[in-house]
Amino acid sequence: MIKDDLLKKWLNNELTDAEKDAFSKREDFAFNQKIVEDSKHFKASKFSKVDDFEAFKIEYKARSSVKHLNWLKPALKIASVLIVGLAIYFTMFTNETVVKESTQLAEKTTIKLPDLSSIIMNADSEITFDKESWNDNRQLNLKGEAYFKVAKGKTFDVITEKGVITVVGTEFNVKARFNYFEVKCYEGIVRVTSDTITRQLLAGDTFRIINSSFSQDKIEANQPEWVENRSSFKAVPLEEVIFELERQFNVKVNLKKADTSRLFSGGFPHNDLEKALSAITQPMNLTYEISSSNQVLIYGNTD
Repeated sequence: MIKDDLLKKWLNNELTDAEKDAFSKREDFAFNQKIVEDSKHFKASKFSKVDDFEAFKIEYKARSSVKHLNWLKPALKIASVLIVGLAIYFTMFTNETVVKESTQLAEKTTIKLPDLSSIIMNADSEITFDKESWNDNRQLNLKGEAYFKVAKGKTFDVITEKGVITVVGTEFNVKARFNYFEVKCYEGIVRVTSDTITRQLLAGDTFRIINSSFSQDKIEANQPEWVENRSSFKAVPLEEVIFELERQFNVKVNLKKADTSRLFSGGFPHNDLEKALSAITQPMNLTYEISSSNQVLIYGNTD
């Protein structure tokens, strides 16, 4: 009981000087102190006292003279480390309410959200959302490209590294790639915010930022063409077109003497690599060569 009382008073910082001296000489002092320090995220104390060090030396000498094998304390120490480690792991790295959906190269998929909104995800894309809080907070994170059909209800937010899209009930497409951010509204009203630029889009409006250059445009289609396995572009740098070709066919394209900053307007199918390459290279006066199943070389005009 005396030991327990001292431990309790020590934890509450209520020890007298004499009690502190006695407590510091206990066999379990160092072990108790380590537990407290670990609970502070392993941050070392900013102060060191000579009395503490002298007590440590006395305790160390006393321990070294003990001849019997004390197997219980090491076991308890190992158990405490394992418990702390497991607690950190399950707290930080597991969350059963967070849903993550992704597509690989040359893959598309359709998913349903808890409110029956639907998302068609393009190749090489990812979304994450919390299903438990979804009814109160319709919010998800997107990397890549996806076409949304949002059920009417509370505000619906799509968060990307390039900007935030906010709607209530509508259909729209978001493309958030490396230097490419584009939102196309097909139905309803969409509010887009990227850095200092905020716009409200109506059906048929396009919001686009490529290489930090902002532009707006109009569309006539009622859904993105990639949903029907065809990519389309309007005044887009050739580099972005090549990136999309690589995603849709899971190929690596190397360019030789080709200006990737030239603007391309047109499209290509997703089901035939030869036709896709012809659709891209012919209007740009380029040639191509397929060297293997996943290697393509595109040549520029050498004249």
